[in-house]
Amino acid sequence: MFLIINLLNFNMVTDQTGEDILAKVARELVAPKKGILAADESTGTMKKRLDAIGVEATPTNRAMWREIMAGAQGVEEVISGEILFDETLRTPLPNGKMISDILKSKNIHPGIKVDLGVVKINVAGETFTQGLDKLEERLLEYKNMGATFAKWRAVYKVSESLPSTVAITVNSIGLAQYALLCQRIGLVPIVEPEILVLEGSHDINKSKEVTLQVLKDVFYWLKQFGIQLNGMLLKSNMVLPGKDSQNKSTAEEIARLTVETLKATVPTEVPGIVFLSGGLTPDQSTEYLKTMNANYPGLPWQLSYSFGRALQQEGLQAWVGKTENIKAAQDTFMARARKVSNARDGV
Repeated sequence: MFLIINLLNFNMVTDQTGEDILAKVARELVAPKKGILAADESTGTMKKRLDAIGVEATPTNRAMWREIMAGAQGVEEVISGEILFDETLRTPLPNGKMISDILKSKNIHPGIKVDLGVVKINVAGETFTQGLDKLEERLLEYKNMGATFAKWRAVYKVSESLPSTVAITVNSIGLAQYALLCQRIGLVPIVEPEILVLEGSHDINKSKEVTLQVLKDVFYWLKQFGIQLNGMLLKSNMVLPGKDSQNKSTAEEIARLTVETLKATVPTEVPGIVFLSGGLTPDQSTEYLKTMNANYPGLPWQLSYSFGRALQQEGLQAWVGKTENIKAAQDTFMARARKVSNARDGV
């Protein structure tokens, strides 16, 4: 299941001025007022999104929605990077242009999802993320296609007995191997250990306990593999109660427990944490991010966003696949993006 990777130090990737490219790109991805748009939905996930608005999930329609977002006026003011799916990075958009060229013309970093999904590892249904085999070759190809950063997602279930030690360890090592290969190639790795905190009836304290456990292990292995911490980002879930929990939590409690967890686990060298929305509504995602930034200024890392559905959902509903609705869809998408951007400042 593991690849054997040479852990000897590798040369730092620098530009003509000698500046560390990984650190520079990582900082730019969490620049003030900006965050990352997660548009890396697989073909199957994108079909579900389009089915929900009554639009056929053809390659053209999938690409058209990505073109609509990339072409929104002012998108570069609120989006620093966009995570793409292989199909989107590789295939011209309906307008004939490559999305990486459009994004770069707006000073938005093109990124790429590089994991290949999950496989079950035990009877409890826990999983390990696939895709390490020949990853270095794929990363080099993506870099040549314009990508400047990558993303890899590990998934953890929560229950009284989960996640298991084996699920935590195997996924931490996989994340570290991926991050090392990215940095060798010159791509900033976004490390995403997603704990499915919303699934179940556990309370918020159980979510904090599990998130602490997972993040401690992830950063232990990142350090063991010699990952350049100022040249990576963490994509994390917020600490939330399960959706079926009898004990609901306020935005203030969610913000407090999330920040406490990050303080206990994330090294100060990491430039930023970009939160996933993970099943939250657009309003919830925005409110919780705003509360964290309002209540806890002066943290050692930027608290930003890497939202998918929370940024896209309202715009998709405004579009419903109709050409005459494109401007309305872009305006709706940008209205949410500006709210999330303001949440970076706690407003």
